[in-house]
Amino acid sequence: MAYQTLQQEYLQIPAVTRAYTTACVLTTAAVQLEIITPFQLYFNPDLILRNYQVWRLITNFLFFGPVGFNFLFNMIFLYRYCRMLEEGSFRGRTADFVFMFLFGGLLMTLFGTLVSLVFLGQAFTIMLVYVWSRRNPNVRMNFFGLLNFQAPFLPWVLMGFSLLLGNSIIVDLLGIAVGHVYYFLEDVFPNQPGGGRWLKTPSVIKMLFDTPEEDANYNPLPEERPGGFAWGEGQRLGG
Repeated sequence: MAYQTLQQEYLQIPAVTRAYTTACVLTTAAVQLEIITPFQLYFNPDLILRNYQVWRLITNFLFFGPVGFNFLFNMIFLYRYCRMLEEGSFRGRTADFVFMFLFGGLLMTLFGTLVSLVFLGQAFTIMLVYVWSRRNPNVRMNFFGLLNFQAPFLPWVLMGFSLLLGNSIIVDLLGIAVGHVYYFLEDVFPNQPGGGRWLKTPSVIKMLFDTPEEDANYNPLPEERPGGFAWGEGQRLGG
């Protein structure tokens, strides 16, 4: 019975969030069991171009280090904000969500090459947090019960926390930068005088991932729906 309940809960996770978080957990488990090593996963342009190890373009986004506080912290935020985006502003727009993944991943790969980053999963998490925070500017956040602030400050709070843990903030800054580029091109620039929509999901992605339109009377869940974790939990002003 417990297994069936767990399976049912797992299958209720939106498809993209479920696929990405599962891939991250399985990759980490494979490293912990010494089936593979991080040296087979990290981003290396020379190995990709010369030895055709193209899987590194993906696997460097799936490994967050050995199991420990840093891994759990990243997984919680990845799962929470990826799911809230997919169930919120991207509900019924799976193809657009996948395209955001591809666009963000491409930009991070290009920028990561310039600053010699070998794992980009944490930057990707910050990108998701940034996009969510800008689309929910009136949500009040509480971080570990110590800080209260508006949602747009969340990526910067996470960067400060990362700094306190002794991590490099280059990764966080990359995630914030890529998240801002996506947010500006998708949400800001099209609404400016003389602006337009530059980011258009290719029809082949729409054909592969979009499902038939849902009931027009369906009321989607708000993006700040709690994901079961108290870290970074928010409440909309006036709510």
